[in-house]
Amino acid sequence: MQTFTFENTDTAAFHGVWVYCEQRRGALMSTDLELISEGRKLADELHTELCGVLLGDGVAALAPQLAGYGADKIYVCESPLLHDYTTDAHAKLICDLVAEYKPEILLFGATNIGRDLAPRCAARLHTGLCADCTHLDVDVASYVEFLRANSTLDEKGIGEEGLHQRFESDLKMTRPAFGGHLMATIVCPRFRPAMATVRPGVMQRAAFDEARAAAVQIVRPTFSLAAEDIQTEVLEVVKAAREMVDLLGADVVVSVGRGIAADVEKGIALGQELADVLGGVLGGSRVSVDSGWLSADHQVGQTGKTVHPKIYIALGISGAIQHKAGMQESGCIIAVNKNPAAPIFEIADYGIAGDLFKVVPMMIEQFRAAREAKASVG
Repeated sequence: MQTFTFENTDTAAFHGVWVYCEQRRGALMSTDLELISEGRKLADELHTELCGVLLGDGVAALAPQLAGYGADKIYVCESPLLHDYTTDAHAKLICDLVAEYKPEILLFGATNIGRDLAPRCAARLHTGLCADCTHLDVDVASYVEFLRANSTLDEKGIGEEGLHQRFESDLKMTRPAFGGHLMATIVCPRFRPAMATVRPGVMQRAAFDEARAAAVQIVRPTFSLAAEDIQTEVLEVVKAAREMVDLLGADVVVSVGRGIAADVEKGIALGQELADVLGGVLGGSRVSVDSGWLSADHQVGQTGKTVHPKIYIALGISGAIQHKAGMQESGCIIAVNKNPAAPIFEIADYGIAGDLFKVVPMMIEQFRAAREAKASVG
C-alpha cells in the first residue's frame, strides 16, 4: 500500500465544493439531493463549481439526477471492488481525488456510512471535520441574518465589527452543542478542505432542473484500487426488518411534549389517535424522549429530526428554540398549550390555549367527522 501524502495548508490552491453522494444498491439517498441543493448555494456564494462524487459499481446512470439538483459535474469511479461499501476503498479513493483536484469544501451526509467515512478521510487529509451540522454558510451577510434569527447575541456582536469578518471566505458550520442547549459555529481557516457531515432532513431540496440534468458532465478520473487496499470482505448484506417512525417522509406530524406529564399514557394515545385520523405519524419533543415516554426515533428538534410536513401539530410543547429549529419550516403549524404565553404560539399558524386532554378529543371528533363527510361525498 502506497504512503499517502497531502499538502493542505496552501488554502488559495483549493477551489470547488464537493458532495460525497452515498448510494446503496444503486439507489441514491435522499440526503444526497439535500446536500447537492445546499452545495449549490455554497458554490454560488464562493463563485465556484459544485461537484458530486459517486463511487460504486455501475452507478453512472445516477449522475443526471444529481446534476438536476444543482451539480456542475459528477466524478464517477466504478469498480467491482466498490460494489459493496467498505471504509478502506471509499476513504482511499476520496482522499486520492481530493489530493488531485483540491476542493475547498467536502460535505457528507450524517448517515451511518457518512459518519463512518468522513472521520477517516479527515484524519488522512489532516483537516478539521464538523459533525452533525444543521446550518452552513459562507457569505457573511447570510450568516449574520442566520445569527439574528437564531441566536440571542447582541446586535453589536454580529454586526460589521464582529469576529466572523476574519473568516469571510471560510465555511461556517453550525451544529448543536452541549446536548442541544447551545448552537456552535465552527470554521477551519488554516487547512483545506473544510469538511462537514450534515444531518439528514435539515437542508431544503431544490427544484429539479431537467435541462441541467440533461447536460450533466461526467468525469471519470483515473484511479488505483486493488484488493490489497481493502482490509475487510463483505460476505452478505442482510436488511433488518424493524418498524421505524418515518418523520421525514410524513405529510402530517403530531408531536407531544411535557404537557402530557399528568397522564402520559393517555396523552400518547390521544396524540397517536389524532395522527391516525389525519394519516400522519407521532413525534415528540426532547423531554418526551428523555423521560422515556417515546423512543428516540420519534424526536423532533435540533438533537432529533428536522421535519417539513404539510401539517405539524404540537401538543403540550412549550416551544424551546431547540424544538422550533426542528419544525418551524412546516407548512402549517397548529399548537395546543395551556400557557397562552408559550413560545410555540410565536410561530404557530393556529394556536389553542387550553388543556390538551380536553381539546384533542374535540379535534379528533371534528377531523374524523370531516373525513367521513368527504368520503360520503366522494
